[in-house]
Amino acid sequence: MGGYWTPAQMLTALVEEVGELADVILSFEGVKGEKDYNKLKEEVGDVLFALICIANYFQINIEDALRETIAKYSRRDL
Repeated sequence: MGGYWTPAQMLTALVEEVGELADVILSFEGVKGEKDYNKLKEEVGDVLFALICIANYFQINIEDALRETIAKYSRRDL
């Protein structure tokens, strides 16, 4: 029987995935490792998946949340 992790477990997974994304980005900046576009794409997908799981758990429409954030930044950066 599947289901979501607890919110704390989802947050932990998100933080882990952001850390992995950071490592890949650092490779593109020449700080560590070699550039790997496929790995970058994979890690961005993993971060998005973790965020979507959190949004779904809390019944947040992720598309609405993104639109509201884009509007907020658009107003702020005028």
